[in-house]
Parts: sequence; structure tokens; C-alpha cells
Amino acid sequence: MAAAGAPVRHLVVFVKAPRLGRVKTRLAREIGAVAAWRFYRETTRTLLCRLRSRSRWRCWLAVTPDGTAAAALPSLPGWQAIGQGPGDLGARMDRVMRRLPPGPVVIIGSDIPDIRPRHVEEAFRRLGRHPAVFGPAADGGYWLVGLRRRPRCPRPFAGVRWSTSHALADTVANLAAEAGAPAFLEILEDIDDGAAWARWQGLPKGFS
Repeated sequence: MAAAGAPVRHLVVFVKAPRLGRVKTRLAREIGAVAAWRFYRETTRTLLCRLRSRSRWRCWLAVTPDGTAAAALPSLPGWQAIGQGPGDLGARMDRVMRRLPPGPVVIIGSDIPDIRPRHVEEAFRRLGRHPAVFGPAADGGYWLVGLRRRPRCPRPFAGVRWSTSHALADTVANLAAEAGAPAFLEILEDIDDGAAWARWQGLPKGFS
């Protein structure tokens, strides 16, 4: 729990409305649209149940498309829905970072089944000493990004090559030029393709 008078800590989960054929499209090409949709829907619900907290951080659900909060929020208390707005991922994360009330912000995706409350807690702890924190992904992206937003909020997301192995390096370079060196958490895997899904399921690596 934050000390009295300490800034409110904000946890934001980025989600898509779980519509069949509209989520995890890369994964769907390998395991089928229904299996990918089911994975996304169930993983999102489990993650939201696991991470909701009324004392350690304020919980936000950043939803796309805008206006689909009812479809994306699976009737769970403790979460406040907001729209992501238009633009690429960088534009949408920047918008959320600047829209929320004062206090450090941590953003995560909803397709990383291994995220636990301890990861979020550690991210906020690192923001006490660093301007930013990242949770690196095995593919060169990242599963978590947090900004302290004090004394000002940097803009590390412009020009990032999203969905490539350069995404983390590009963001860190932007941040270093503007705010200084970030902290890093452990590497986790987001489930974007059939191989990652098979590993998560504990199936043989040759599964397809």
C-alpha cells in the first residue's frame, strides 16, 4: 500500500475487445481463430482477476476500439475503462500516459500469461529510482513499460519500429536521450505465434 500522501500508482492493461477474428490474428493463423480468441479472452480475464488491487495501485483498462468497454471488461469490479484513441501503439500509449492523473504509470498487455502482481510491484518500486522501467520480451519487444512522469512526462514512443525486434531498443534510445537510463525487469514471453502458444501449453516444440 502506498504511504499516506504518496502519489497514486496507476496500472493500465491494454486490451482489444475480444471479437472472434479480430484478436491475436497472427496466432490465429497457426492455431485457428476460435482457439486464439479463446486464449485471448481467458488470459485477459485471468490477468484482470489476478492484478486488480484496491490498495496497491489504481486499475485502468485501456480498450480498443473506443466505445467497446462493455465487451472487453468481463464484469469485474475494480477496473475503470478508458479508450485508447487513434494512432499506432506508440501514439496510444503516449496518450494514456498523459491523460491519467498524477503519479507513476505502468502499462502492460493482456496476452502475457506469466505476469504476476510481484512484477507490477517491482516495476513501481524501480520507478522510485529510475525515470522508466521495461519488462523485456524474448522477441525484442517489451511486455511492460512504466514511466515515473516526474518532473515531466517524456515521449519515448515516437518512431519506434513496432512488432519488430527493434521495439525495445528504439524506445530505450528515445528515453535515454530525453530522460536517462531505465530499469529492467525479467524477460517474459508474449504469446504471439503457435510456437509460443505450444510452449505455454507445455506441448512438444514441434506442435503446429
